[in-house]
Amino acid sequence: MQIATKPLKRVEVITVSGRVDSSTAPEFERVLKDTLEAGRHQIVLDLEKVDYMSSAGLRALVAALKTARRHNGDVRLANPSNRVSEVLQLAGLTSLFEVYPSQVEAVGSF
Repeated sequence: MQIATKPLKRVEVITVSGRVDSSTAPEFERVLKDTLEAGRHQIVLDLEKVDYMSSAGLRALVAALKTARRHNGDVRLANPSNRVSEVLQLAGLTSLFEVYPSQVEAVGSF
């Protein structure tokens, strides 16, 4: 798994690629937590190149969303891969997250 963060004026863009599973989810969670603790509560997660996301990855997503919303922020998803979209649907999380077809649209939604 690779994670790249890019701070923009009002939004932190986090691009994830590879597998988010039980062995990589702690790093994913740490990046999200560090971003939120730095006061960056508007997050766009670009999930276009994520091949697989386990329940551990979903837990990290939901935890980050709850923390962001407590601080009047949000976590929005950009261009999730088909696999990630399926997992979000199966877990019943599609109603929790705003999903956009591109990173630009997700950033512009803030």
